[in-house]
Amino acid sequence: MTIDPKRPLPPIGGLRSELSKALPPRESATREFAFSDADFERVRKLIYQHAGISLSPVKKDMVYSRLARRLRALNKASFGDYLDGLERNGGDEWERFVNSLTTNLTSFFREPHHFPIFAEHLRKLGTRRPIKIWCSAASTGEEPYSIAMTVAETFGTEASHVSIIASDLDTNVLATAQKGVYAMDRLDKMSPERLRRFFLRGTGNQDGFAAVRPELKRLIEFRRINLLDSSYQVKGPLDVLFCRNVMIYFDKPTQYKILSRFAPMMQPDGLMFAGHSESFLHAADLFKSLGKTVYALAGAR
Repeated sequence: MTIDPKRPLPPIGGLRSELSKALPPRESATREFAFSDADFERVRKLIYQHAGISLSPVKKDMVYSRLARRLRALNKASFGDYLDGLERNGGDEWERFVNSLTTNLTSFFREPHHFPIFAEHLRKLGTRRPIKIWCSAASTGEEPYSIAMTVAETFGTEASHVSIIASDLDTNVLATAQKGVYAMDRLDKMSPERLRRFFLRGTGNQDGFAAVRPELKRLIEFRRINLLDSSYQVKGPLDVLFCRNVMIYFDKPTQYKILSRFAPMMQPDGLMFAGHSESFLHAADLFKSLGKTVYALAGAR
């Protein structure tokens, strides 16, 4: 559309009409399934009720792309049909629904400033009694194996007095974690010494991959745990709790509810490690910051 500078501008309504013709069609026009704002709000409500995850309003496209796969797999004609079936008789589909909407970004020794603090805490605890560690957002296993490597570097791989529970809500990533097999590019930042000590390089059809050594895997027990559950399949008291980059998916009331369950599970001198973008000032009566996103019980000396 061109505008003659000597002519008066057309009414704004007409101008909008002309502009709309010139603009490319919206993405929704090319989508395989219609996905209304009401559908999106319904998904947000269900994932919050079922897993405590508070989806941002800007995640609509992500939700569509991930759940559209489930509609195809189940031969559903619309999001309404899919969500109706989920609510009527979800069964195993609830697990797939949650798995589809959880994000599992992780890496070995992510947020590396935590691991020297963790190792020093282990040295202080020593071998005089059992040490219990819970990694509550295990994802595909990089974090719990990083924890186990730190334990092995502190006490050796036969650290029988140390138990590590690694849990996640997503069963798909837990299956990957239990296998403990990773592409070599996932290990490119790891020191050659750690690679030799803790991994077995693949050969033949497994070339380009590495497997966690059995002696390291034996330090970890993997379990599916929903942090919204009223009780956890983890027995305290815990010496160390890793809960990193998972609280960001919960709103503040849900965070407080979970932290209030964590607190009674901790040893008096236990440490909790959080993600770099997480802050628990709203739960100062439960946990106090020691700096570097490390927390202790509020009443700890």
